[in-house]
Amino acid sequence: MNTKHLKQSMTFIAVIAALMVVYLAPAAFSQDDMTVVPADAFGILERPQVAFEHDAHNEKAAIDDCVTCHHGRTDDGLMDTENSSEGETCESCHPVNPVNGETPLMRAYHRQCIACHTTMAKGPVVCGECHRK
Repeated sequence: MNTKHLKQSMTFIAVIAALMVVYLAPAAFSQDDMTVVPADAFGILERPQVAFEHDAHNEKAAIDDCVTCHHGRTDDGLMDTENSSEGETCESCHPVNPVNGETPLMRAYHRQCIACHTTMAKGPVVCGECHRK
């Protein structure tokens, strides 16, 4: 193979590889592989991190619409249940230590999970049932 063909082949392979990365990147950042509730924002935890298999939970709970859990926020800072915040971190709207009246991250997590579990009469609602040692 001559140098021209080799360069063309390498360029073609590089383009295909780049396209694959762009195409597959969203899957890499999906919540398919989520096994725990994100807690990095808290730093040192007082209780064990909550085990949470995103897709298994949603399948078992028959949750089809992402906005059910990933609610958005209106311009005036209120919860928007029509628009999803999927893809954003929870702490982007719910800081650990809010200064502007936002709902703190820990309260947001607890309200979201416990309120749904209570309403559906299914799932854990006591600390040790989620924060297992």
